[in-house]
Amino acid sequence: MPKANHAFGLFYGKTNKHAHLNYLYGFYDLRFNEVKTKTYMQKLSQFFASMLCLLATCFINSKAASSTGDPGWIQLFNGKNLDGWSPKIKGYAFGENFGNTYRVEDGVIKVVYDQYNDKFNNRFGHLFYKTPFSNYLLRIEYRFVGKQLSDGPGWATRNSGVMIHCQDPKTMDKDQDFPVCIEVQFLGGLGSGQRSTANLCTPGTHVVYEGKLLTRHVTNSSSKTYDGDQWVTVDVEARGSKMIKHMVEGKTVLSYTDPQLDDTDKDAQKLLKNGAPRLVGGGYISLQSESHPVEFRKVEIRELKD
Repeated sequence: MPKANHAFGLFYGKTNKHAHLNYLYGFYDLRFNEVKTKTYMQKLSQFFASMLCLLATCFINSKAASSTGDPGWIQLFNGKNLDGWSPKIKGYAFGENFGNTYRVEDGVIKVVYDQYNDKFNNRFGHLFYKTPFSNYLLRIEYRFVGKQLSDGPGWATRNSGVMIHCQDPKTMDKDQDFPVCIEVQFLGGLGSGQRSTANLCTPGTHVVYEGKLLTRHVTNSSSKTYDGDQWVTVDVEARGSKMIKHMVEGKTVLSYTDPQLDDTDKDAQKLLKNGAPRLVGGGYISLQSESHPVEFRKVEIRELKD
């Protein structure tokens, strides 16, 4: 019996030992698989998190490309500098930015007069974009800030604008006040009373309004008044010489047709003499300087088919 017990004990001991080993192997294998699974899930989570970040970045970048996210929009102002833009200020040659009137600070185009010694002296200015356009949707965000120079014209208080269908700035006389163009006039409220914005001014031009030739210089829009330093969004839809529409905050406030040169205006007469067509079907775009500080934070365009 002692031998038998010894043999049984040896067998039982070996059996238990193998069982324990098998149990331990199974346990570690299970733990190893759990670790592998956990690691895999962590990596998978990191992958999806990275993809979400990438998609979010792409979305943000696409929204930054234009206010609508439409890839057809072109940013005329890059938010950094005046690349693509050149000034023409009365009394100075084209390209000379007298007094650093037009500058970029804090991501906006600023029209300022801190180097004018508080004397405007009718030095009207226009900042021209390098490329002419005919059929397009133009979007501009602007606001008025600060105070007007003391000798600025009374009508120029909180007054600026975007000039469209402009003559080539290189053809302007050195002492010419304004380019021959269609002006979408920007006005700010004066604290009381009605003062519309996105009005029409016609330096050297006429238009057809409500079926009749319009020869007066200023035509008011139906917009509300914008007081203070709030940002205002103006859209301009231009269809060559066929139609031009002014919109403020998405609402149409003025429209007209057949922009044309005024043959009684001396600057327009020069253009006609040099072979320019009477109907104005396109031209350059410029931002005004008229003695009151103004800022532009967005200038973008979407070209349209004829």
